[in-house]
Amino acid sequence: MKSFALAATLVLAAQVQAQTEIHWWHAMGGARGEWVNDLARDFNASQKDYKVVPTFKGTYEESMPAAIAAFRAGQAPHILQVFEVGTATMMASKAAIKPVADIMKEAGVAFDPAAYVPAVASYYTAPNGQMLSFPFNSSTTVFFYNKDALKAAGVDKPPTSWPEVASAAAKLKANGSKCPLTTSWMSWTQLESFSAWHNVEFATKNNGFGGLDARLAFNTPLHLRHIENLANMAKQGLFVYKGRGNASDATFVSGECAMTTASSSIYGDVKKNAKFAFGIGALPYYPDVPGAPQNTIIGGASLWVMAGKKPAEYKGVAKFFEYLARADVASESHKRTGYLPVTKAAFTTTEASGFYKANPGTDVSVNQMIRKTTDKSRGVRLGNHPQIRTIVDEEFELVWAGKKTAKEGVDAAIKRGNEQLEKFAKTAKL
Repeated sequence: MKSFALAATLVLAAQVQAQTEIHWWHAMGGARGEWVNDLARDFNASQKDYKVVPTFKGTYEESMPAAIAAFRAGQAPHILQVFEVGTATMMASKAAIKPVADIMKEAGVAFDPAAYVPAVASYYTAPNGQMLSFPFNSSTTVFFYNKDALKAAGVDKPPTSWPEVASAAAKLKANGSKCPLTTSWMSWTQLESFSAWHNVEFATKNNGFGGLDARLAFNTPLHLRHIENLANMAKQGLFVYKGRGNASDATFVSGECAMTTASSSIYGDVKKNAKFAFGIGALPYYPDVPGAPQNTIIGGASLWVMAGKKPAEYKGVAKFFEYLARADVASESHKRTGYLPVTKAAFTTTEASGFYKANPGTDVSVNQMIRKTTDKSRGVRLGNHPQIRTIVDEEFELVWAGKKTAKEGVDAAIKRGNEQLEKFAKTAKL
């Protein structure tokens, strides 16, 4: 009996040892962290050759430099999740990465970039047409609103334009709301997505896609008008700034703030934890702007493969990516999190399941993204983009506090941001 048990243990140990481990560093906390862990667990259970080991490495801003440092020390993970504004930096780090197109081809795994939603695929594609990273958790900016709060304030229908948002905010405040409107990711929602939605440039050179000599361009009359409007709303207590990044998301989920522009990916958290009826609408726009609305741009992140690994390990990465791209897996991820269905098949699968009809508003993010894009609305790809976002936060915080005018804040953000672009252009060769 003992010999049988020992033999079984040795067989099990041999099976475990035979597995090739694939280390995946990510930046997903909370409910989204649970989703990432479940994806790895389900993939591991679906086959016996590979074991994906997910590890939370802090925020997007923290995980990317940590991985680059680990690469230099010869200890990089196989897969790194990088937010979209880190794309130009990763593209410039050619020695540290291995293009996903090469990974799939060398592993003999079918991979068709045309299967992905165009606005997503093109963002992670090099000028030569090669896809560099694997689209994973792409999101876009949408408008969340508290149906109960709006109804109590006498707002008959959810606002769709910025003038209507201001009017609804005034009614909410009059009804006792301490935070009628807030927003997360200031630069992404109020400048980058705002620009694409109105088909105007955020930066020259087609928002950076056209070359390293791009410069920031969000000082047009439209941009200044919008920031001035938000500044005036802040003075009146109609717009309440709740901090950088996604700090404001929790204030909407808790019911403290009645309206917010945020990532579509907070849907899962709102659905699970909000104690009120909520709605999802398209990003507000100014109806007097010709051609608006156009389309919104992606946020979220993609998966980059680090260089210097063994062929067998890269094959495991390819198999994992193949699993993530399956229509059923991608559809379930979309329905669970609010991230976009990054493949056309995943969207079709989701639609056929009746999910959009059963959950009104969940298709808003998709409909915003599948609109025809222009050179001005394709997306933003700039070097040192994370640093530029921090600069926008710093300057606009002074505007919301009344210490700078909208023009002063915008001008300072552009001046400082362009210095970051010049710095990047001197060191990067894409």
